[in-house]
Amino acid sequence: MSWDFFVPLCVGDLVKTGGINQYVVQDVVPHKQLPPYISGGDGLLQWDSERENVLQALLQLLQLDIRSLWSLSLVEEEFISCVTCCCYKLLENPTISHVKSKPTRDCIIHLLGVLIKKYNHLLGASVKVIQLLQHFEQLSSVFAQAVSVWSTEYGVRAIIGEVIREIGQRSSEELAREASGVKAFSSFIAELGSLVPELMLPNISVLIAHLEGESHTMRVAVCEVLGEILVRVLCGDGLDDSGKADRDRFFDTLQEHLHDTHSHVRARVLQVYARIVNSKALPLCKYSEVMELAVGRLMDKSINVVKSAIQLLAAFIAHNPYSCKLSSADLKKPLEKEAAKLKEMKEKLEGKAPGKDEPSDVYFPLCSDLLPNDETKANTSLLKESWVLLASIGSSCMKWCVVTVLYIIQHLVYSSGSDEDTAELSQNLPPTPQKEVAEEENGELKKQEMLVQYLKDTETFALQVERAISVINSMLYWKTTSVVQEAVQFCVTVCEFSVANSVSGVRKMLPLVWSTDTAIKDAVVQAYRRLYLNPQGETIRVKAHTLVDSLSELMVDASLGTIQCLEEIVQEFFGGGSNLQSTVVQVLWERFTGKRETSGLHRRAAVLLLGMAAREVVLSNLDTLCSVALGEKVTEDFLLARDSVLTICSITDHVRVRRHKSSFEYVRLGLHRFMLVSSSDPTAPGVVMEDPYWQSFMEPAVRLLYFLSESPDQLCSRLLQRCDAGQMQDGSQESNEQVNCVCLAQLLALCGCVAFWQVSHLERSVSAELRRRRGEREEREEKEKGPSSKHAANESAMEEELGLIGASAEDTEAELIRNICETELLAEENLLCAFLPLLVRVCSSPGHYSHPQLTTAACLALSQYMMISPSVCEENVRLMFTVLERSTLPVVRANAIIALGDLTVRFPNILEPWTQNLYARLSDEVPSVRQTAVTVLTQLVLKDVLKVKGQVSEVAVLLIDPEHHITSLALNFFNELASKDNAIYNLLPDIISRLSDPERGMTSEDFNTIMKRLFSYITKERQTESLVEKLCQRFRTAKTERQWCDLAMSLSLLSMCERGFKRLQECWECYSDKLTEPGVYQPLLSITAKLRRGAKAQFKAQVDEFEKRLTAVHTRGLENVESPEMNEENPKEGGSSEKTVMRTPLPTRAKPSVSGRGDDSFVTPQKSRKSKKPVITFSSEEDEEDEEGECCHFINSSGITDRENVLKDSYYTFSFFRHDQFLFCQTKYLCHLKMTCIYFLFTQLYLGLQRHIFIK
Repeated sequence: MSWDFFVPLCVGDLVKTGGINQYVVQDVVPHKQLPPYISGGDGLLQWDSERENVLQALLQLLQLDIRSLWSLSLVEEEFISCVTCCCYKLLENPTISHVKSKPTRDCIIHLLGVLIKKYNHLLGASVKVIQLLQHFEQLSSVFAQAVSVWSTEYGVRAIIGEVIREIGQRSSEELAREASGVKAFSSFIAELGSLVPELMLPNISVLIAHLEGESHTMRVAVCEVLGEILVRVLCGDGLDDSGKADRDRFFDTLQEHLHDTHSHVRARVLQVYARIVNSKALPLCKYSEVMELAVGRLMDKSINVVKSAIQLLAAFIAHNPYSCKLSSADLKKPLEKEAAKLKEMKEKLEGKAPGKDEPSDVYFPLCSDLLPNDETKANTSLLKESWVLLASIGSSCMKWCVVTVLYIIQHLVYSSGSDEDTAELSQNLPPTPQKEVAEEENGELKKQEMLVQYLKDTETFALQVERAISVINSMLYWKTTSVVQEAVQFCVTVCEFSVANSVSGVRKMLPLVWSTDTAIKDAVVQAYRRLYLNPQGETIRVKAHTLVDSLSELMVDASLGTIQCLEEIVQEFFGGGSNLQSTVVQVLWERFTGKRETSGLHRRAAVLLLGMAAREVVLSNLDTLCSVALGEKVTEDFLLARDSVLTICSITDHVRVRRHKSSFEYVRLGLHRFMLVSSSDPTAPGVVMEDPYWQSFMEPAVRLLYFLSESPDQLCSRLLQRCDAGQMQDGSQESNEQVNCVCLAQLLALCGCVAFWQVSHLERSVSAELRRRRGEREEREEKEKGPSSKHAANESAMEEELGLIGASAEDTEAELIRNICETELLAEENLLCAFLPLLVRVCSSPGHYSHPQLTTAACLALSQYMMISPSVCEENVRLMFTVLERSTLPVVRANAIIALGDLTVRFPNILEPWTQNLYARLSDEVPSVRQTAVTVLTQLVLKDVLKVKGQVSEVAVLLIDPEHHITSLALNFFNELASKDNAIYNLLPDIISRLSDPERGMTSEDFNTIMKRLFSYITKERQTESLVEKLCQRFRTAKTERQWCDLAMSLSLLSMCERGFKRLQECWECYSDKLTEPGVYQPLLSITAKLRRGAKAQFKAQVDEFEKRLTAVHTRGLENVESPEMNEENPKEGGSSEKTVMRTPLPTRAKPSVSGRGDDSFVTPQKSRKSKKPVITFSSEEDEEDEEGECCHFINSSGITDRENVLKDSYYTFSFFRHDQFLFCQTKYLCHLKMTCIYFLFTQLYLGLQRHIFIK
């Protein structure tokens, strides 16, 4: 380590400066010329080790009384400066703030503290602190520690005031010039506030001024100091009025800076509030107000502010003073009950009459006349003794008599006496029973009021927390990892405090276990471990029961997706070698088999959890699982049977994926053996039952049959025969039509499910088996064929490279499967064919078959039949779309959308003409149908099954749907669509035209909201330029004012660039005649305002000129844009009118002047949109050249109305004309007259008199 100076070698190196005892270094020997014992590395290391000893020696020396060393017993300033300069020089070293330099740093601090206290170095130290902070940013923490030590250990509190005053007096301009100094000052203030907040309080008024400054770092430092003062000084209930006022003022200041312009300040203020809440220093009256502000900051644009707001809300919930369980629904009834009780107590007190035994009301009027006047001057001391004597009287009646007499005497004696004596006497009065009862009732009333207020505050707090939950739950799928992590932690906190709707957030974050971001996945796993996988108990058995109960509660009403996500977490938990695994599996198996009394919900959860945590155990006990869930008691609980089948399916899928062929065969044979041994198929008995859960069991059971059975078609055929026979038998015994409808619905659902899985079995299992056999056959043929000729080998190799051999074989197999589906599955001898006419009849006769379950099952089964072959699909597609449009049941329409989406993937050519009908369901009145429609269409469009056309405008309408989840789905659709090249760019013009159609009736606010979302995807300059041209061209075809306004608003939403602006100028003719409409003018004017920001001077001039043109057309009309008046208003602007026309093109004038002259000045402009009367525009260029010229020519026009009024006005205006001819005074004034109304007037006169006269 090297330092910036060395100790002088000898006295000769010092030279006197002329002052008294003033010396400077004359010549310092270079480093190379120093003696070896100093210049060597060992010498420097020795100096590092000795430096602390030198400082300690100096410290001990200065602590002694050394004044006698000087003649006047005053320590010279030069000596103090020599020591302090060495100390400050040492502090300038960059490593002084490191941990290894702590001994040296402490010695310097104490050394300077002694100099400040004993040797009047206060002013010099404060100035030096400010100077060093300006140049050495790393000294902020060092000087904060030093000032703290000087003010506490050495009692020099004035140093804080001096330093803070110096910093507070710095202006914003000075701080702006010193970036490093501002950072050092802010760090110094913040750290000093954390060390000695009680000493910062008297000087805080100096720093408050920086809250209004431009430096955000200084604002942050002052806010942190305020937070430290509120946490450690102005807290608790023992504050006086002044302290409470300061506390409230500081809180108000912090609340103001929650809306600071800088995001860093807002984030740090939220962190300060979080520390205040964690320290329980926030007054109860401030909870609701600060909570409201924190919830509002969740919508902040800054990610850091949002994170800090989430942390503050979590601190509010963790340290709330109200209740450990926050639920507004649970608090509503107690609040109403206590409020009614309070109201009753108030009414009781208000209606209560005054007490009859009160001496002042009863005895005083009776005894007032008995006392003589001399009694009024009785001795005060005697009266006091009487009150004392009264306390010893035992008789209640006697006591009241004496009380009455003494009360009268007191009233008479002290009515004219001093207030002090009266107060002294009143203090000695004994409490009466009436007063005690009144005080007791008042106390109860106050307690009740406090209780009601507490419940109100608790309910308000719970409502604010629930509002925050709904906002934070939406942040779980943000792209920012840190925000997602904070949201996950918040969900865990609110769940631990049993806040209403907290479980929704916990379940919503469950799919994040599949996130590719490791940090997010770990956060979710840790959250679930904290909530559900961290059992508490004394023994392992108790912990296992607690863990199973937690997981079972989580399985309540869980969807299939939730179960799959939870399976990932459970497997990861037990895969880590948990010591509870064996005990948990034992508890789960006991619950499933019924060895321990438990509910049906816990039994179903147990079998699902067994499939997650212990697959091997389930495989080894498959017979037990099937006998318990699928045995004779299967009809008692179809939900348990369904969950058992789902467990077996998940295990078989896992085995198939893992390629465990032996285990797969074991499961298949075990299930097949169970089906053969069992007295009846577990699926068949439920068809004739009215159990609503039978169908949910039937679907996975049929799927399992087709996956694991050797001959599933034969099993399902026998199953349909038995179910059909049972249905006919049940129908003959029962006459109840409702029961028959339910049973028929279940039979049709079974038929549709069998048809669907039969097709899937053919295309998957049978096709895979054909490929396997073909591969074996080819291998066997190659072995039997032996070595072939070289020519044959080359040909086969070429065919293999081209893929002809495998492709032709696969096509043959696929054609075989299609023929089977087309000819054999629905042949007359096949049982499935018998049910197709019944399905068509039920679907086509909704009035006759009006049972909801029957209609739903029939429509779903018909769609599954349509998957078999193109012929069946083509025959029934019209019926299916009729059901989609006319069915009154939302569930039928939703199922039809899903089925038609699958049919579109399978038979796209057949469904393509019906695409418009699918898009029509996006405007369905039921939210569930709209949600299903947008989900299905999203999948079809993104997978390129449907072509993207202008019909996507129906999806755009869902961006303003009142249902939030539908809006999210629509937004996700456009997010995914934007990833495709130019997809949204190509669709935007058509979308705008469709949405602005007057027949749709969409409001302008909704249109603007949709367009803002869509135009946010247009980011390329070339796309913007092209869209400007396309939208401008659509002005020509737009028919209504609303369409003009929508097109102009769309133009204003584009991120206009210079090239786009030029294209906008080139298309002037398209929209110039529409500028009189404010809805067109204002959006185009906003474009110029955006372009002017940060534009170059030349481009800014073009924008200004374009804006003037817009304003002129808007205010005066298109006909007057190039009138002579405008030319005279700006006679010196930028040259001739031709230049203006080049910059902003004008519409072409088609009509020539009547005079036939070639001058372009005489041009009849196009007709205005509003005005039906033609307006004639004249130019006065010739008149300006020749002031003595004659009057202007008149332009003939037609179609003029209201001639009488014009003639009348002309008579009163110009009365100096003759009837034979129009002669006017040739004056200079009349030659320069340019007002259009004068020319229009004479045109009317000309038409009225039918004469064409030229006047010279």
